[in-house]
Amino acid sequence: MTAIVDTGHQSPDTATSFTHQRRGRWIERWEPDNERFWESGADRTARKNLTFSVFAENLGFSIWVIWASVVTSMGAAGFSFLDGLGSGNPVAVSNALLLTSIPTLVGSTLRIPYTFAIPRFGGRAFTAFSAGMLLIPTLGLVFFINQPATPMWVFVLLAALSGFGGGNFSSSMANISFFFPDGKKGAALGINAAGGNLGVAQTQLLLPLLITLGTHLTAKDAAGYRFGITLSVLIWVPFILAAMFAALRYMDSLATAKSDGRSYKLALTNRHTWVMAFLYIGTFGSFIGFSFAFPTLIKANFPDLANIGWISTIGNLAFLGAFVGSFSRPFGGWLSDKLGGGAKITIAVFAGMAVSVALIMAALEMQSFPLYLLAFLVLFVLTGIGNGSTYRMIPSIFSAEAKKYAAEHGMDHAESAASAKRQAGAAIGVIGAVGAFGGFVLQQALRLSNTNFGSMEPAFWAYAGAFLVMAGVTWWFYRRTSFAAARVPSLAYANV
Repeated sequence: MTAIVDTGHQSPDTATSFTHQRRGRWIERWEPDNERFWESGADRTARKNLTFSVFAENLGFSIWVIWASVVTSMGAAGFSFLDGLGSGNPVAVSNALLLTSIPTLVGSTLRIPYTFAIPRFGGRAFTAFSAGMLLIPTLGLVFFINQPATPMWVFVLLAALSGFGGGNFSSSMANISFFFPDGKKGAALGINAAGGNLGVAQTQLLLPLLITLGTHLTAKDAAGYRFGITLSVLIWVPFILAAMFAALRYMDSLATAKSDGRSYKLALTNRHTWVMAFLYIGTFGSFIGFSFAFPTLIKANFPDLANIGWISTIGNLAFLGAFVGSFSRPFGGWLSDKLGGGAKITIAVFAGMAVSVALIMAALEMQSFPLYLLAFLVLFVLTGIGNGSTYRMIPSIFSAEAKKYAAEHGMDHAESAASAKRQAGAAIGVIGAVGAFGGFVLQQALRLSNTNFGSMEPAFWAYAGAFLVMAGVTWWFYRRTSFAAARVPSLAYANV
């Protein structure tokens, strides 16, 4: 491993400068908010790490969501517990939603320890490790999908292992948050998250195409579908190996990206961590939950689409939801940067999401697939914008509280700013984990509603009500001037 650079004993001229290097290394001194330091090469280093972080995180999401597409073909591949999914068989629908929700549960749970890993191992090493862990569920699925007698519990275990990909999000976001100055953090985190989220869309587009290709290369029978699924999963292996190599060779680790027990304790005992976690359930939980469930929902509610060859081949257009949601996420972060925060945007997002759910219900009543797809696409766009705006709120909130604490206790400004960044990094892990867990709850609500009421309508209306509650919570904490001024002084003026 390359020796640590920037020892801290610089002359006055070099103390505010930085030398960019292509090869990965440990960097001891990192001052992104220092304009001269940033422009002397730190900006290039930050963008380099962002690029390889996006690549690795994209693969994490791709493997995390792989079951959303695989389950729609497993019935045809000869696995009886998913037979009849296309005809709305309630048992098959429930089994499919179980297999797509298990990765969400595991991924959300892993997000907390994955956040702790960055200060302990460094972003460079842990990015390579977390990418390598994706080989376990990938190669495992390739083996067992070719064993027709494999029971469902084995696939539940494999689905759980794909949750490794979900944990990558928190480690990646926590790592990148240290590289960029406050004024560019929202856009950088938005790009990083969008690159990962885009993995959902590309998987839901490519897997059905590859499965169809596999069946055409063999035969349109159970063995052909098993070959198609194998092909669609193996395609990711060389990219995973490339992500491991790129992380080890080119990424950097920051010695200043350290957190202590006090930072996590302060973050966990801060009410704003849990308020933001609740809001993130509504934005990211909805994005990932509906992304996992969308292929199953389309196939169960509109089975006649299977008769339209080109639509069936590309997964009934399910990939479009994650696609538009991924690309709208950076816009949420960028807009929050421009407006000085994100609460106003977040309130509008939740209100729009409630309206979108009402349109989805109207589409199901009318059995109109075009309206159903359009309403869902609007919902996905709004979740993306909301993901960006809520994530931008986190460092702003902790920065404002740190400034208040420093003013009250005579604390040095630089020290309080560093403390705020450490707490925000810790909070990101908790918030990301709770938000992803919301995706599991969302899918389980759909499954239980379908099982107990014979319809998913009660679950959808519950979502609409929850979104309106979340809009109210956002206003109460971060837009109601008197409260914001009392609790987080700068938020009232920054429109966070």
